Amino acid sequence: MSPSSRYQVDAAQSRIDPSVTTVLTQTVARLLLVPIFMVALAILVKGYADVGDGFSAGVVAALGVLLQDVAFGYRAIGRLTIVRLAPYGALAGALIALGVTFVPVLTGEPLLRHRPGAGEPVAHLGALELITPVLFDIGVFLVVFGFAVGVIGMIARMHPRPIGPSRGTGATGGDEG
Repeated sequence: MSPSSRYQVDAAQSRIDPSVTTVLTQTVARLLLVPIFMVALAILVKGYADVGDGFSAGVVAALGVLLQDVAFGYRAIGRLTIVRLAPYGALAGALIALGVTFVPVLTGEPLLRHRPGAGEPVAHLGALELITPVLFDIGVFLVVFGFAVGVIGMIARMHPRPIGPSRGTGATGGDEG
């Protein structure tokens, strides 16, 4: 197979030949996974302002998983613990976010009541203030990350491919012709 034909679109399946994954792609993906998760954690903790941004952090972390999927295939990333636990994390995140939202109603306060209140002492973990918006952002992060990883997995399972770079004709093991 010539190098230029490896990048041609398969007209029958309307997708790029999956054999384009290279050792360089896999090495870069492997090296970037931890820094991507670190950036996601930084966004979660100190986001755009001072509290954090759970949605953006979840998207960034899911992009790290997507990069692994592109480089290694879904069967390979399915062995990662964080990927296997993502659906349970989404459920836990939904429960956390709903709890932070509705528990104040049980005590007669408005939705999303900020705790501790104004003028009350705040617990700290380093520079991070442990307040209810941080807990809410963690819940949103878990929901977004779990949902995105689930969607990535669903799409990847629809188009299975071999693990690692293909050295043969680029066949995916499916029915040809």
